[in-house]
Amino acid sequence: QVQLVESGGGLVQPGGSLRLSCAASGFSFRHYAMGWVRQAPGKGLEWVSSTTNGGSSPGYADSVKGRFTISRDNTKNTLYLQMNSLTPDDTAVYYCVKYPDPVWSGRRHERRGQGTQVTVSS
Repeated sequence: QVQLVESGGGLVQPGGSLRLSCAASGFSFRHYAMGWVRQAPGKGLEWVSSTTNGGSSPGYADSVKGRFTISRDNTKNTLYLQMNSLTPDDTAVYYCVKYPDPVWSGRRHERRGQGTQVTVSS
């Protein structure tokens, strides 16, 4: 079955960087758009970024644009999120998500991993 396993979270100081990874299995990774969403304490899910099956046409939430970069390695069935210039507002559980199609625009994700905690604090 579909499995999405996130890793790379942790505690980082403001201004620091982290790279999240999502190891995918149980489906043909290269055929589907993928993305990241997050949930801050006491808040709902927030879309962060998404990319097509081939890694093109990435999209970013305004809150992370210019600081975060999404990428994927279809030979390793892995999705990444490079996060730079982190602020306390980026503190959240970050989830890897799978879309039902090769493109993500106008679609809702259909699967979500268990998440990895990112805490930005001095």
